[in-house]
Formats: sequence, structure tokens, C-alpha cells
Amino acid sequence: MSDYCPMTTLPPAAGYKAGDFLVLIGELFGRGYANGLIEEARRLGMTVIGTTVGRRDGDGTLRSLTSEELAEAEVLLGGKIINIPLEAGFDMESPDGVPSVAERLKKAKPDDWENISFEQGFIEKACKSGSDRFNANLNLVMAEIEKLIPAKANIVFSHTMAGGIPRARFFMPLLNRVFKGTGEKYLASEPFWKSAIGQLCDASFNEVTADTFKYLLDGSAAIRERAKQNGARVSYTGYGYHGTAVLINGYFKWQSYTPYMQGFAKMRLEGHAAAARREGIIATVYNCPEILTNSSALFLGVELSLYPLLSAIKKAAPEASAPLIERCRSLLAEEQKLDDLLAIANSYLADPLINNENGFAEWPQHSNREQMEQMLSTSAGLMDMHRDQKQLICAELSRVVFRATGKLMVQYSWSSTESSIWLNHDTIGKLLADPCGKDLLD
Repeated sequence: MSDYCPMTTLPPAAGYKAGDFLVLIGELFGRGYANGLIEEARRLGMTVIGTTVGRRDGDGTLRSLTSEELAEAEVLLGGKIINIPLEAGFDMESPDGVPSVAERLKKAKPDDWENISFEQGFIEKACKSGSDRFNANLNLVMAEIEKLIPAKANIVFSHTMAGGIPRARFFMPLLNRVFKGTGEKYLASEPFWKSAIGQLCDASFNEVTADTFKYLLDGSAAIRERAKQNGARVSYTGYGYHGTAVLINGYFKWQSYTPYMQGFAKMRLEGHAAAARREGIIATVYNCPEILTNSSALFLGVELSLYPLLSAIKKAAPEASAPLIERCRSLLAEEQKLDDLLAIANSYLADPLINNENGFAEWPQHSNREQMEQMLSTSAGLMDMHRDQKQLICAELSRVVFRATGKLMVQYSWSSTESSIWLNHDTIGKLLADPCGKDLLD
């Protein structure tokens, strides 16, 4: 596990310029963390190149994007996409012709989760089949990148792949019990994680979230060497999550969402970056604050750690933050007060039931019923304070986070020295108080 290393000072200005490149490894969908990277790269004059995970036909065949799909994806990215499918994972693989994970779970019932198992060696074979496919296509992508990017250009490879829940309807009601369940519907994360189904998820998370970063590092070795010979640099960024320091009772303190089962894969991701650093490769995993996205909706309560960001920004940049504070206030129901919302969030995070469950050395922690029920009820209560459940303060704050972290990641990638670094709420506050970051509040 990585040592806790928060970014305490803003990075010096990066030397990227027009003619340099940002390459996204992982397709851009909607609005999220990666949009901040793209925004900062473009501000510096860099060219953005994207990739795609491809699509599956009805029979399960993986393919490239159609011309219409490619055109839509390139409009969303605002740049060229290399149309070679980089889907990660192994849930659709059929090693030696046996049924895939997805096929096996088609008729599985969520209540039978404890009784489901796989024959010895099957998951390992499926995983190898998936990684072989991914790496074969990654090599084709790297060949295209060598054609598109001049040898003297600086490159930032940004790994944006995460997740890995196997594709089977069986999982959603089961995971809803783990992450959203209360009363009789509550399912403790620890027994789930230790089951055969939990270990399947673990292997899949590792493959998608973590090991694809290692494949990227290995697959781009020739591009790194070419750049080195021409006086250019190649750096790598990855998106981590390993808790965040937020303002609790007036002090910045590390805390985390529980249960975050993908955390084991995120630590594996950090391990790949640390190994790369030992070989002299400029690779950093950036442990970013929690945000509210379509994909994070499964983890109801993860957004509770986002509310204190407003207090941190107000503390660091009282004048510049005024428009943001007013926008947030306008999203609340008429009878609700912003100070009350922030006080409830602070009280929740400071509660011993929640606070004592969080320990950096023991992360990621499993859930207990009382802690989960308090988290879920607090989350629902704060959302109920809004005028419209589809227009949340957390959406405003999430936009600030992905813009700020994108700027910090691109800037730090030029001079980075750490394999893992934490971009905490106080760091974001410092950036927004600095002249170079005030526009991020617009």
C-alpha cells in the first residue's frame, strides 16, 4: 500500500505547448473526471487523441465503432479517436469454448449468490483470454499513435479505465443490497467479498481498473524510448481513489466512503505506478476527491464527502467563491438554508460511528449495518433539501472537482516525483484561490 502523500503545494507551471499530446486510454462518456484533463490540455495548446472500448453486437462480438458512432464519439471528445476496441475485462470470454462468465450468470438468481462457484482455473483462463485480446488491440493502437505523434512531441498518456462489474443482470440487485441495502435488504460487504462471486468481482476490478495501466506502461515502451532519443518526455496519469482529506470541524482530515470494494484494485493500480517509478518511468496515480457521476450513483452516500468542499473553497477564496456559493444556495428548496445543509454533512462526517470506521492503514473497510443506515439516511435527507432531485449541489461541486483535478494532474505530470499523490479539498481550495485557478469557479 502507498504511503499517504497529499499534494501540499501547487505544482510549477508545466512546459507543455502546442505540438504536444494528451492521449486518453479509455473512452470518454458524458461528463466526468477526464473532462478536466481535456480542458487543461486544450488550454495549453495540446492536441487530444482518444480511444474507444468498442461495442458489442447482439451475439456478443466485439467490434470497432460504426461511422455514425465514431462521429458522435469524436464530437463528444472534440478530437480524433483511434477506432480500435480497447474493451478491458474477461466477462465475455469463452476460454477453450466453455460458456463465459456472462453466459453462466444469465439465469442466476441474486438470492443464490452464496451457492455460485466456478471450476478451478476457469477465472484465470478467462482473465488471460481477455488480457491477450486487450494487449493485441493495444499494440495496434500504439502503432497508430506512433504514426500520429511526432517523435519530438511530449506526450501525456492518461489512463481513465475503471470499474469491472461483470455484465449480468444478476449483479445489480445484489450490489444494491451491498451498497444501498437497509433493514432486511442489507447485505454485509465482507461475506459477499469473500464469496466466489465477490472474488470474481475482485479479479474483474483488478483487470479493468488496475492491470490495464500496467499493459499501457508495457505497450508504450517503444514510444517512450523514441521520445527519449528525441529529447521529449512521456508521462502517465491514472485516476485513483484512496480516501480524501476534507474539512471536518474546522480541520482537514482524511476520510473515505465505505464500503469501497474497488479499493483493492485502486491500491493495485498504485502498485503498478510505484513499480514503473522504480524503472524511471514518470507515472503517477492521482487520488481524487469523491464526485457525483452516473457511475457513482450505485454508491449512494459517496457524495456526502463532497459537501465540505464548499466550506474549503469559501475558506481559501472567500471573494472568488461567492458566485459558486450563490449557485449552490439557489438549488435548495425555498425554506432550506445552505449553512444547515453543510452543518448536517459536517455532523455526519464527524460522528464517531462514521469517523472511527475510517482508518488509512485498514482501508478499504467493510460495512456494518448501523453505519450504512446512517450514511444512506443522511444522503437521502440532504438530497431532499433540494428544489429538484435532478439539480444537486453535488453536481456543481463535482464540476469544480473534475476541472481542478484535471488542471493539477496535467500540470504536475510535467514535474511529478511521486507514484501516488492525494488531491485533497485543501489543495483544490489553494488552486481556486490562485490566479491560475480562479477561472475554474466560473
